[in-house]
Amino acid sequence: MSDDSIRPVPQPGILDIAPYLPGKSGAPGSNAIKLSANESPLGTSPKAMEAFRTAAEHLEIYPEGSSKILRTALAEVHGIDPDRIVCGNGSDDLLHLLAQTYLGEGDEAVMNRYGFSVYPIITKAAGAKIVMVEETDYTADVDALLAAVTEKTKVIWLANPNNPTGTYLSDAEVRRLHAGLRPDILLVIDSAYAEYVIAADYSVGLELVGEASNVVMVRTFSKMGLAAARIGWMVGPAHVVDAINRIRGPFNVNLPAQLAGAAATRDVEFNARLKEHNAKWRDWLTAELHSNSMRVVPSQANFIMVLFPDAEFAAKAFETLRERGLIVREIGPSYGIPEGLRISIGSEEAMRGVAGILKALVKIS
Repeated sequence: MSDDSIRPVPQPGILDIAPYLPGKSGAPGSNAIKLSANESPLGTSPKAMEAFRTAAEHLEIYPEGSSKILRTALAEVHGIDPDRIVCGNGSDDLLHLLAQTYLGEGDEAVMNRYGFSVYPIITKAAGAKIVMVEETDYTADVDALLAAVTEKTKVIWLANPNNPTGTYLSDAEVRRLHAGLRPDILLVIDSAYAEYVIAADYSVGLELVGEASNVVMVRTFSKMGLAAARIGWMVGPAHVVDAINRIRGPFNVNLPAQLAGAAATRDVEFNARLKEHNAKWRDWLTAELHSNSMRVVPSQANFIMVLFPDAEFAAKAFETLRERGLIVREIGPSYGIPEGLRISIGSEEAMRGVAGILKALVKIS
């Protein structure tokens, strides 16, 4: 008979980590429209779907271990040396690997207050301390980030554009941040929403990665129609790529994902339609909702963050939308913005539905 008082014990700090909270979905079989996870409103690239089906003919074999098929496509389209690319099981996989590689006991990682909620999880899991820095009007503050750097700082996490706010830093500001860092601090530019940015002063980060020895850029396919396939990719200096490749899983991207990702990368027409649709309805919804009772923070991503007078009003708005079959993201529990809701850009019908419901709610209140 075993003694239940004696059992395997997690490493110190693991049970202090709050788990990641995904956006809510509708009940199985419901017709609810999910606007809580920033997924593609136009589905998946037809070319990616066909490539995924083709992979079904080869499910008995291991995938090529370095994701060469996918790296080749990414290098071709984005003008990158394929040897500087690492692919992963979603960008979360790569973020975890970066934390595991460059953070440890006694180290610190710096992030802005409302940055992606995965950053504290992976930092603490590596035994390091997360340092959260206050923002200026829901936008990362370069001076505040630099002021938070100490001799213990090893990593800066920067989502650009940021989730859940949709705000971004210009190329000049990102470069100013990098210029203020010691060369032994790794700047991680998380460009998960880069496909949707239309701001002229934005840079995805590739040029800076090419110029510096302490910058990496992380991307994902999840926002462009392949969330279910779990594909992420990273570009970095040769020494970072070498370190990550030493500890990543040898077959961490499955063959269907590799083939679908390569096809999606080359399907520039579908990606352009997705970007155009998003810009049109993001700007339309922002204009429709922004008022004395609702503030929409300007967004460059495929979602908007709406701020209500208080947390009670935000909760009422969430429930009202949910009751009408529109599920958005509550951002109080994960991000500490209880008066806000994050709304993914969806179909025209969904956007008009959200606007009509929230505007009517404001008039009633």
